[in-house]
Amino acid sequence: MGYDLERFVGYVNEGLLCCVCRDVLEDPLQAPCEHAFCSSCIHGWLIHHNNCPEDRLPLDISHLRPLFRYMRNDLARLQVRCVFRPQGCEVICALESVHRHEQQCDYALLNCSNAGCPVQVSRRSLEAHLCVCEYSSRVCASGCGYTILNTEEAQHNCVSELRAELDMLRAELDCKVEEVRHEMESRLDSQRRHMVQKESLLRSEVDELKGQLSRVMSDVRVLLGAERARRQELERAELEKAELLELLKKEGLRPATPSEAAPPPVEMQRKTSPRSLALDCIKRKNREVTVI
Repeated sequence: MGYDLERFVGYVNEGLLCCVCRDVLEDPLQAPCEHAFCSSCIHGWLIHHNNCPEDRLPLDISHLRPLFRYMRNDLARLQVRCVFRPQGCEVICALESVHRHEQQCDYALLNCSNAGCPVQVSRRSLEAHLCVCEYSSRVCASGCGYTILNTEEAQHNCVSELRAELDMLRAELDCKVEEVRHEMESRLDSQRRHMVQKESLLRSEVDELKGQLSRVMSDVRVLLGAERARRQELERAELEKAELLELLKKEGLRPATPSEAAPPPVEMQRKTSPRSLALDCIKRKNREVTVI
Protein backbone atom coordinates (compact mmCIF):
# COMPACT_ATOMS: atom_id res chain seq x y z
CA MET A 1 0.00 0.00 0.00
CA GLY A 2 1.15 3.53 -0.78
CA TYR A 3 1.26 6.73 1.26
CA ASP A 4 -2.10 8.33 2.06
CA LEU A 5 -2.62 11.24 -0.30
CA GLU A 6 -4.14 13.35 2.53
CA ARG A 7 -0.73 13.49 4.27
CA PHE A 8 0.92 15.43 1.44
CA VAL A 9 1.19 19.21 1.26
CA GLY A 10 0.64 20.78 -2.17
CA TYR A 11 0.04 19.27 -5.57
CA VAL A 12 1.01 15.63 -6.30
CA ASN A 13 1.55 14.69 -9.95
CA GLU A 14 -0.86 12.04 -11.23
CA GLY A 15 2.09 9.99 -12.52
CA LEU A 16 3.31 9.52 -8.91
CA LEU A 17 0.15 7.69 -7.87
CA CYS A 18 -0.11 3.92 -7.80
CA CYS A 19 -2.41 2.51 -10.51
CA VAL A 20 -3.74 -0.10 -8.05
CA CYS A 21 -4.30 1.62 -4.69
CA ARG A 22 -4.39 5.25 -6.06
CA ASP A 23 -2.11 6.41 -3.21
CA VAL A 24 1.35 7.98 -3.53
CA LEU A 25 3.91 5.39 -4.64
CA GLU A 26 5.81 3.43 -1.96
CA ASP A 27 8.80 1.30 -3.11
CA PRO A 28 7.74 1.96 -6.73
CA LEU A 29 8.15 -0.39 -9.71
CA GLN A 30 7.39 0.34 -13.35
CA ALA A 31 5.96 -1.86 -16.14
CA PRO A 32 7.15 -1.73 -19.77
CA CYS A 33 4.03 0.27 -20.56
CA GLU A 34 5.40 2.97 -18.12
CA HIS A 35 2.62 2.58 -15.55
CA ALA A 36 3.95 2.75 -11.98
CA PHE A 37 2.82 0.76 -8.96
CA CYS A 38 3.68 0.21 -5.31
CA SER A 39 5.84 -2.92 -4.98
CA SER A 40 3.39 -4.70 -2.65
CA CYS A 41 0.39 -3.70 -4.79
CA ILE A 42 1.69 -5.01 -8.11
CA HIS A 43 3.01 -8.24 -6.58
CA GLY A 44 -0.38 -8.88 -5.04
CA TRP A 45 -2.12 -8.10 -8.34
CA LEU A 46 0.08 -10.47 -10.39
CA ILE A 47 -0.71 -13.39 -8.10
CA HIS A 48 -4.20 -13.53 -9.61
CA HIS A 49 -3.67 -11.69 -12.94
CA ASN A 50 -1.14 -11.70 -15.75
CA ASN A 51 -1.72 -8.22 -17.18
CA CYS A 52 -1.27 -4.56 -16.34
CA PRO A 53 -4.09 -3.28 -14.08
CA GLU A 54 -4.23 -0.02 -16.06
CA ASP A 55 -4.19 -0.95 -19.76
CA ARG A 56 -4.55 -4.79 -19.49
CA LEU A 57 -1.43 -5.46 -21.54
CA PRO A 58 0.38 -8.76 -20.74
CA LEU A 59 2.64 -8.35 -17.72
CA ASP A 60 4.90 -10.65 -15.69
CA ILE A 61 6.92 -10.02 -12.53
CA SER A 62 10.14 -10.41 -14.52
CA HIS A 63 9.10 -7.41 -16.67
CA LEU A 64 9.01 -4.96 -13.74
CA ARG A 65 11.79 -2.37 -13.51
CA PRO A 66 12.72 0.49 -11.12
CA LEU A 67 11.03 3.84 -11.62
CA PHE A 68 12.63 6.43 -13.93
CA ARG A 69 15.21 8.57 -12.12
CA TYR A 70 13.43 11.88 -12.66
CA MET A 71 10.23 10.35 -11.26
CA ARG A 72 12.14 9.04 -8.22
CA ASN A 73 13.56 12.53 -7.65
CA ASP A 74 10.11 14.13 -7.92
CA LEU A 75 8.76 11.55 -5.50
CA ALA A 76 11.56 12.14 -2.97
CA ARG A 77 10.95 15.94 -2.95
CA LEU A 78 7.25 15.68 -2.08
CA GLN A 79 6.41 17.30 1.29
CA VAL A 80 4.56 15.01 3.66
CA ARG A 81 3.20 15.34 7.19
CA CYS A 82 4.42 13.05 10.00
CA VAL A 83 2.30 9.94 10.47
CA PHE A 84 1.98 10.84 14.16
CA ARG A 85 0.21 14.13 13.45
CA PRO A 86 -2.96 12.90 15.26
CA GLN A 87 -0.81 12.60 18.42
CA GLY A 88 0.37 16.21 18.04
CA CYS A 89 3.40 16.17 15.74
CA GLU A 90 3.38 19.16 13.33
CA VAL A 91 6.53 18.26 11.40
CA ILE A 92 6.41 18.41 7.59
CA CYS A 93 9.41 17.00 5.74
CA ALA A 94 10.49 15.56 2.40
CA LEU A 95 9.27 12.05 1.66
CA GLU A 96 12.86 10.75 1.42
CA SER A 97 13.50 11.66 5.11
CA VAL A 98 10.09 10.97 6.64
CA HIS A 99 11.04 7.44 7.78
CA ARG A 100 14.10 8.73 9.64
CA HIS A 101 11.98 11.35 11.38
CA GLU A 102 9.23 8.90 12.36
CA GLN A 103 11.76 6.58 13.99
CA GLN A 104 12.84 9.44 16.30
CA CYS A 105 9.59 11.35 16.60
CA ASP A 106 8.65 12.31 20.17
CA TYR A 107 5.01 11.63 19.36
CA ALA A 108 5.62 8.07 18.17
CA LEU A 109 3.44 5.56 20.01
CA LEU A 110 5.36 3.04 22.09
CA ASN A 111 4.23 0.09 24.17
CA CYS A 112 4.73 0.36 27.90
CA SER A 113 7.86 -1.61 28.90
CA ASN A 114 6.16 -3.07 31.99
CA ALA A 115 5.07 -6.68 31.49
CA GLY A 116 1.29 -6.96 31.23
CA CYS A 117 0.60 -3.29 30.63
CA PRO A 118 -1.55 -2.80 27.48
CA VAL A 119 -1.11 0.99 27.32
CA GLN A 120 0.50 2.73 24.34
CA VAL A 121 1.92 6.20 25.00
CA SER A 122 4.01 8.67 23.03
CA ARG A 123 7.77 8.59 23.40
CA ARG A 124 7.75 11.95 25.19
CA SER A 125 5.17 10.70 27.75
CA LEU A 126 6.65 7.26 28.35
CA GLU A 127 8.82 8.24 31.32
CA ALA A 128 5.93 9.93 33.12
CA HIS A 129 3.71 6.93 32.46
CA LEU A 130 6.28 4.50 33.90
CA CYS A 131 6.26 6.43 37.17
CA VAL A 132 2.52 5.88 37.66
CA CYS A 133 2.00 2.63 35.76
CA GLU A 134 0.20 0.06 37.91
CA TYR A 135 2.25 -2.69 36.27
CA SER A 136 5.58 -1.17 37.29
CA SER A 137 7.52 -3.21 39.83
CA ARG A 138 10.28 -2.72 42.38
CA VAL A 139 12.23 -4.71 44.91
CA CYS A 140 10.64 -4.90 48.37
CA ALA A 141 12.22 -2.35 50.68
CA SER A 142 11.80 -4.63 53.73
CA GLY A 143 14.56 -6.92 52.54
CA CYS A 144 12.65 -10.05 51.50
CA GLY A 145 14.03 -9.73 47.98
CA TYR A 146 10.66 -10.00 46.22
CA THR A 147 9.79 -7.86 43.22
CA ILE A 148 6.32 -6.42 43.73
CA LEU A 149 3.96 -4.36 41.60
CA ASN A 150 2.77 -0.95 42.71
CA THR A 151 -0.78 -2.30 43.02
CA GLU A 152 0.40 -5.17 45.27
CA GLU A 153 2.47 -3.10 47.66
CA ALA A 154 -0.36 -2.61 50.18
CA GLN A 155 -1.15 -6.33 50.37
CA HIS A 156 2.49 -7.50 50.39
CA ASN A 157 3.55 -9.38 53.53
CA CYS A 158 7.18 -10.49 53.62
CA VAL A 159 6.63 -13.28 56.18
CA SER A 160 3.71 -14.85 54.35
CA GLU A 161 5.48 -14.54 51.00
CA LEU A 162 8.62 -16.20 52.36
CA ARG A 163 6.56 -18.91 54.04
CA ALA A 164 4.73 -19.60 50.78
CA GLU A 165 8.02 -19.78 48.91
CA LEU A 166 9.43 -22.11 51.58
CA ASP A 167 6.38 -24.38 51.28
CA MET A 168 6.77 -24.41 47.52
CA LEU A 169 10.47 -25.28 47.79
CA ARG A 170 9.66 -28.03 50.29
CA ALA A 171 7.05 -29.46 47.94
CA GLU A 172 9.52 -29.37 45.04
CA LEU A 173 12.14 -31.05 47.23
CA ASP A 174 9.70 -33.78 48.24
CA CYS A 175 8.84 -34.37 44.59
CA LYS A 176 12.51 -34.61 43.66
CA VAL A 177 13.21 -36.98 46.57
CA GLU A 178 10.29 -39.16 45.53
CA GLU A 179 11.55 -39.21 41.94
CA VAL A 180 15.06 -40.16 43.09
CA ARG A 181 13.63 -42.88 45.35
CA HIS A 182 11.60 -44.36 42.50
CA GLU A 183 14.62 -44.22 40.23
CA MET A 184 16.84 -45.94 42.82
CA GLU A 185 14.21 -48.63 43.44
CA SER A 186 13.96 -49.23 39.72
CA ARG A 187 17.72 -49.56 39.44
CA LEU A 188 17.87 -51.91 42.44
CA ASP A 189 15.12 -54.09 40.97
CA SER A 190 16.98 -54.24 37.68
CA GLN A 191 20.23 -55.17 39.43
CA ARG A 192 18.41 -57.73 41.57
CA ARG A 193 16.93 -59.40 38.49
CA HIS A 194 20.34 -59.40 36.87
CA MET A 195 21.92 -61.00 39.95
CA VAL A 196 19.21 -63.67 40.08
CA GLN A 197 19.82 -64.53 36.44
CA LYS A 198 23.56 -64.59 37.10
CA GLU A 199 23.09 -66.81 40.14
CA SER A 200 20.92 -69.24 38.16
CA LEU A 201 23.54 -69.39 35.42
CA LEU A 202 26.32 -70.02 37.94
CA ARG A 203 24.27 -72.72 39.64
CA SER A 204 23.77 -74.51 36.34
CA GLU A 205 27.49 -74.27 35.62
CA VAL A 206 28.33 -75.58 39.11
CA ASP A 207 25.92 -78.50 38.68
CA GLU A 208 27.49 -79.31 35.32
CA LEU A 209 30.98 -79.20 36.88
CA LYS A 210 29.79 -81.45 39.70
CA GLY A 211 28.50 -83.97 37.17
CA GLN A 212 31.81 -83.88 35.30
CA LEU A 213 33.71 -84.27 38.58
CA SER A 214 31.52 -87.23 39.56
CA ARG A 215 32.18 -88.93 36.23
CA VAL A 216 35.91 -88.30 36.58
CA MET A 217 35.93 -89.70 40.13
CA SER A 218 34.04 -92.79 38.94
CA ASP A 219 36.59 -93.31 36.18
CA VAL A 220 39.42 -92.83 38.68
CA ARG A 221 37.89 -95.38 41.05
CA VAL A 222 37.58 -97.88 38.19
CA LEU A 223 41.19 -97.32 37.21
CA LEU A 224 42.34 -97.59 40.83
CA GLY A 225 40.42 -100.87 41.19
CA ALA A 226 41.99 -102.23 38.03
CA GLU A 227 45.42 -101.14 39.18
CA ARG A 228 44.85 -102.70 42.58
CA ALA A 229 43.71 -105.97 40.98
CA ARG A 230 46.76 -105.94 38.69
CA ARG A 231 49.11 -105.42 41.63
CA GLN A 232 47.40 -108.18 43.61
CA GLU A 233 47.77 -110.52 40.62
CA LEU A 234 51.45 -109.60 40.34
CA GLU A 235 51.99 -110.18 44.02
CA ARG A 236 50.18 -113.52 43.81
CA ALA A 237 52.30 -114.57 40.83
CA GLU A 238 55.50 -113.50 42.57
CA LEU A 239 54.45 -115.42 45.66
CA GLU A 240 53.72 -118.57 43.67
CA LYS A 241 57.02 -118.21 41.87
CA ALA A 242 58.86 -117.88 45.13
CA GLU A 243 57.05 -120.92 46.50
CA LEU A 244 57.97 -122.98 43.46
CA LEU A 245 61.60 -121.92 43.67
CA GLU A 246 61.61 -122.80 47.33
CA LEU A 247 60.11 -126.19 46.51
CA LEU A 248 62.79 -126.81 43.90
CA LYS A 249 65.50 -125.93 46.35
CA LYS A 250 64.07 -128.35 48.88
CA GLU A 251 64.05 -131.14 46.33
CA GLY A 252 67.60 -130.32 45.24
CA LEU A 253 66.67 -129.16 41.76
CA ARG A 254 67.74 -126.08 39.89
CA PRO A 255 66.09 -124.26 37.04
CA ALA A 256 66.95 -125.74 33.69
CA THR A 257 68.97 -124.00 31.04
CA PRO A 258 67.39 -123.43 27.64
CA SER A 259 69.14 -126.47 26.21
CA GLU A 260 67.89 -128.62 29.04
CA ALA A 261 64.46 -127.07 28.91
CA ALA A 262 63.95 -128.27 25.32
CA PRO A 263 64.57 -132.05 25.16
CA PRO A 264 63.97 -133.91 22.01
CA PRO A 265 60.35 -134.62 21.32
CA VAL A 266 60.84 -138.38 21.38
CA GLU A 267 62.55 -138.21 24.73
CA MET A 268 59.75 -136.06 26.17
CA GLN A 269 57.23 -138.60 24.96
CA ARG A 270 59.09 -141.36 26.66
CA LYS A 271 59.81 -139.75 29.96
CA THR A 272 57.94 -137.29 32.09
CA SER A 273 59.86 -136.43 35.28
CA PRO A 274 58.89 -134.29 38.26
CA ARG A 275 61.64 -131.91 37.36
CA SER A 276 60.23 -131.20 33.90
CA LEU A 277 56.77 -130.68 35.33
CA ALA A 278 58.11 -128.12 37.78
CA LEU A 279 59.97 -126.28 35.05
CA ASP A 280 56.88 -126.18 32.85
CA CYS A 281 54.86 -124.73 35.72
CA ILE A 282 57.49 -122.04 36.35
CA LYS A 283 57.52 -121.06 32.63
CA ARG A 284 53.75 -120.77 32.54
CA LYS A 285 53.79 -118.56 35.61
CA ASN A 286 56.49 -116.39 34.10
CA ARG A 287 54.46 -116.01 30.91
CA GLU A 288 51.36 -115.08 32.89
CA VAL A 289 53.28 -112.51 34.89
CA THR A 290 54.70 -111.03 31.70
CA VAL A 291 51.25 -110.76 30.10
CA ILE A 292 49.77 -109.12 33.17
